[in-house]
Amino acid sequence: MRPPVLRAVHIHPVKSLAGCEPGEAAVEPWGLDGDRRWMLVDTTGRAVTQRQQPRMALVSAVPLPGGGIGLSAPGSAPLAVEVPEPGCTVPVALHRSTIEVVEAAAAAHTWFSERLGTEVRLVHLDAPGTRRLIDPAYARPGETVGFADGYPLLLTSSASLDALNSLIAQGDHADEGPLPMNRFRPNVVVDGTAPWAEDGWDRIAIGDVPFRVVKPCDRCVITATDQGTAERGKEPLRTLARHRRVGQDLLFGQYLIPDGTGVIRVGDPVRILG
Repeated sequence: MRPPVLRAVHIHPVKSLAGCEPGEAAVEPWGLDGDRRWMLVDTTGRAVTQRQQPRMALVSAVPLPGGGIGLSAPGSAPLAVEVPEPGCTVPVALHRSTIEVVEAAAAAHTWFSERLGTEVRLVHLDAPGTRRLIDPAYARPGETVGFADGYPLLLTSSASLDALNSLIAQGDHADEGPLPMNRFRPNVVVDGTAPWAEDGWDRIAIGDVPFRVVKPCDRCVITATDQGTAERGKEPLRTLARHRRVGQDLLFGQYLIPDGTGVIRVGDPVRILG
């Protein structure tokens, strides 16, 4: 088997929206540059994701110079959103975290509320190095994360997806497969490994940037949401429940915490350090 390489880099500028695949990305202590620095919240200040609003899959966000984002959706005029001016922050809730954020301009709130048919606000994480700590059971003191579910990066492998799709093809909902990688919303995708090899990794390097592999990713209903239609099915959760269940968790992919900074590029070697 050839040595593992980085096959793809994925950035999701707004949490739970469609993202983009740049050829390279800068690794910051809290994740990839531009990844999940924006988020939608409801009128109570709680995060809104595809779990509640599957139609978010149909809205795309791309990074703009200076940290802003470009938004687009079928049948809608595009909207450019600038980084809000520093100033008054407001608290919002993401899972069990309360985070101070800055609200985007009112036009962004209106644009999203019209797209989703419910009142939402767009918020920006202005200081990711200070706002939200990673679970100390898996992180070192002071390590932070942006609006990702809990950890700076998510890694998946092509071989594991191929193996999962083979299992789906043997099940009761074979017509839903094969599933594309965007169902799993990773940051980095690795080629050239055995299926599920990432389960045994503790430390890796992508190019010159080292990472700790801290825990497997427990999958939710977003993986059963077709990212092109926003329709929900049964897979991959049915198959993960049969073949990749540990306790109540259905596992696919591994979370990473950077041990350094730098730029990673598609084609970079992926070295297994431990």
